[in-house]
Amino acid sequence: MKRIALFLATNIAVLIVIAIIVRLLGLEQIADANGLNLGALLAFSAVIGFTGSIISLLISKPMAKWQTGAHAITQPSNADERWLVDTVAKLSARAGVRTPEVAIYPGEANAFATGAFKNSALVAVSTGLLQSMTQEEVEAVLAHEVAHVANGDMVTMTLIQGVLNTFVVFLSRVVGYAVDKQLNKDGNGQGIGYFVTSLICQIVFGVLASLIVAWFSRQREFRADAGAADYMGQPNSMISALSRLGGLEPGELPQNIQASGISDRPSFMALFSTHPPIEVRIAALRSR
Repeated sequence: MKRIALFLATNIAVLIVIAIIVRLLGLEQIADANGLNLGALLAFSAVIGFTGSIISLLISKPMAKWQTGAHAITQPSNADERWLVDTVAKLSARAGVRTPEVAIYPGEANAFATGAFKNSALVAVSTGLLQSMTQEEVEAVLAHEVAHVANGDMVTMTLIQGVLNTFVVFLSRVVGYAVDKQLNKDGNGQGIGYFVTSLICQIVFGVLASLIVAWFSRQREFRADAGAADYMGQPNSMISALSRLGGLEPGELPQNIQASGISDRPSFMALFSTHPPIEVRIAALRSR
């Protein structure tokens, strides 16, 4: 329950905080001058909706390193690090992208990819994953993460989140305006009814938007699994890696990058899960 709350709270909090700041500064009057100007309101909503998502994307690499304690391999110090760098370079060449920065971080079995641009991304694997998998399985996991990079998943998810944030802000204010006008027909639609209703709608619509984001996240996992199978030349290595992950406790990742991990703890509410169940992912690979 705590993980679901954090997942929802991050996106909702960004919207609420920015909206309150803008309101306190009086900037919201631009969108509502001379009544409810829908065009101005939509533009205003887009600025609010995309601000948090874009900032999060732009700082995703340094934040991920700092939060996980990841050590970037600038100069391999042993054979294992050399193999990791060379393998990611080989897979990246197959994917047609520049080799991402490669890092290792302490923790249970997991891996992730992040970065604002596909040609300056970061692929990181945990020490737990390296210790618990065969080299072929690790390579399949790396191929999965490179597929995320090649598919531009980080940017895609940012755009989806930004669009949904925009409509959350827009619709919550439209509903708030309508409710306030019903409560006070002589008012300008921005009384206490507007503020309270907009805030409640923003939370409710934010929850619904999070369901959509989670659905898109699950679809990208299927695509990354398929991409890994293509880069490896067969699906068996990825199936083996997923099977291994299914028997391990997924490594905890910071909330803002948990959707980027190779696996995640299953949620008691499947609609909020950022990853499909392991057995469903394996079945999808076997049916290709």
